Amino acid sequence: METVAWTRARAPHIGGNGVTAEQQLALVARVAKALTSGTSPDETLQTVADTLRAGLATTRVSIWRREPNATTFYAVSSPSDLRAAVSLDDIEESAPTRRLVRLDHSGVAIGALEAELGASDAAFPDSLLRVIADVIAPFLDAVGLSEDLADEVASRSREIDEQRRFTSLVIDSLPVGLYVLDRDYRIQVWNRKRETGTQGLRRDEVVGRPVFDVLTRQPAEQLKAEFDRVFRTGELQQFDLDVGQGGDRRFYRLTKIPMRLEGDAITHVITIGEDVTEAHAIQQQILQSDKLAAVGQLAAGVMHEINNPLATIGVCVTAIQARLGGEVEATVKEYLAIIDHEVQRCTRIVDGLLDFSRPKELGKEKRSVDLNALVEHTLFLLKHHKRFRKVDLHREFTLDLPQIWGNEEQLIQVFMSLMLNAMDAMEHGGSLTLRTRRHTSRSDAVIAEVEDTGVGIPTADLTKIFEPFYTTKPPGRGTGLGLSICYGILEEHRGRIEVDSEPGRGSVFRMYLPVAVAAEGEKSHAGGAS
Repeated sequence: METVAWTRARAPHIGGNGVTAEQQLALVARVAKALTSGTSPDETLQTVADTLRAGLATTRVSIWRREPNATTFYAVSSPSDLRAAVSLDDIEESAPTRRLVRLDHSGVAIGALEAELGASDAAFPDSLLRVIADVIAPFLDAVGLSEDLADEVASRSREIDEQRRFTSLVIDSLPVGLYVLDRDYRIQVWNRKRETGTQGLRRDEVVGRPVFDVLTRQPAEQLKAEFDRVFRTGELQQFDLDVGQGGDRRFYRLTKIPMRLEGDAITHVITIGEDVTEAHAIQQQILQSDKLAAVGQLAAGVMHEINNPLATIGVCVTAIQARLGGEVEATVKEYLAIIDHEVQRCTRIVDGLLDFSRPKELGKEKRSVDLNALVEHTLFLLKHHKRFRKVDLHREFTLDLPQIWGNEEQLIQVFMSLMLNAMDAMEHGGSLTLRTRRHTSRSDAVIAEVEDTGVGIPTADLTKIFEPFYTTKPPGRGTGLGLSICYGILEEHRGRIEVDSEPGRGSVFRMYLPVAVAAEGEKSHAGGAS
C-alpha cells in the first residue's frame, strides 16, 4: 500500500468547505496522539473514530478490526452502533456512498477505515484517508497479535485445565485408594477412595502435610523406610496389610510405585491400596478345605519327628533293662526323666497335628484367665530351656488389666510358640520383651506383645508366615505349623495376631485378646457360642 507523506505544499486546498493542509496535518497529529492514550484497544479506536468524524465533517466513521484468531471483522464506529461481524469482502462491497481504505500490514489485510458521505459531497481527499490508514495500521497489527496470543494462551489454559480435570476424575473413579508423596514425604495427591476409606480424611485436610502426620497405623520409622527403599532402588514394592477396624478385620494390598517427573531421578512415590478382604476370606476357605490333604503331605515329616524321640526311648529302655541288677537308682531316675521328656515331645507333635487338622469346637473349656499370670506360667515352663539363658528378659505388664476369656492351655501354647520362635531368632543372644496393656480405643480387648531383637523377617515373607507349612527355619528345626496353629487358636478365641518386623532389627508379634466380660456377654447373646 502506498504511503503518502503529507506536506504543506502537497496538501490540496478545497473550496470554502474544504480541509486545508494545516487542518489535515493537525487531524493526523490528533489521531496519532489518540493511538498512544493507553486505554483499551476498542476505547482507543472509539476516540480515533470520534476525532475523524469531527475532523472530516462526515456522517459516520467506522474502523473495522479483525476478531481474535478469526477471519471476520467488526466495526468501532462514531456514532456508536451495533453491527454484525462480516468478512472483509462484504465490507468492500458496501454502497458506493462510502469511502473505504484497507488497513494492511506486511501485505496482510488487518482491517479497514470507512467514512460515510453526507447529503453533500465530502470536502476531504481520499489521500488523507490513506495517510490516516497508514497511521492506524501498525496499532491494529500490534493489538491483533497481542489479542491472538492472549486468546491462544487462554485456549491452551482451558485445554490444560480440562485435561487436569479429566485426569483427576479418572484418578477419583479408581476403585482403589491412591495417594502420591514427594521427596519431602508430603502428600501431593489424595484420591476420592482415600477420602471415603477407613480413615475418611478429606483431601484439603491432608494435601501438603507430611505423610507421617496423616497415616499413623504404622510407626513413622517403618513407613519412612518403605518409601526410602523405593526412592533408593526404584523398584516397585508390594505387600499385604492386616488392619483391625472395630471388631472387623480388613486386608489391604499396598503397592508403592516409583514416579519420575523428568530424567532418571525418582521424584515421587505413588501408593495404591486395594481392599482384598474378600479374596483373603476365599483363600482362607480354600486353605481350610485343603487341611486334610495337607496333613497327608506332612505325614513323612511328622513321622521323622516322631521316630527320633521314639528311638531315644528305645535306647533308654534297653539301658534300664541291662542295669536292673545293680545299684542304679540315680541312673534310673535320669533315664526315666529323659523318657518322660521325649514322650511329652511326641505328644506335643501329635497334638499340634490334630489341632491343625480337626474342626475347632468354639467355646469349649473357656473361662476367665489372668493374662499376666498366664504369661508368667509360660515363662516358668521355659525357664530351664537352654536357649532361654542366652536372652535378657524384660517384663512390661499393666497390672490392672481386666481378665481375658479363653482356654488357658491353648493360650499357653501360643505364647510358648512365640517365645521359642523369638529365641530361635536370637541364636547368639538378645533381648526378649513381654508386654501387656489395654487397647487404646476398645474396652472389649487387651493387647499382649512378644518382642525380640533378632534377625527380623523380610517384608516379602510377612504375608506368608501364618500359612501352614511355611517356615524360614532350616530343615529339621520346624514343621511350619507353629504360627499357623497360633493364628487358628487366636481366631477361635475371636482375637487376632499381627506382626511388625524389619530385617536386622527384630520383630513384634501383637495379639488382641477378648476381655472376659465382653466375651461372656457375646456368648450368652449367641446362645453359647463364643
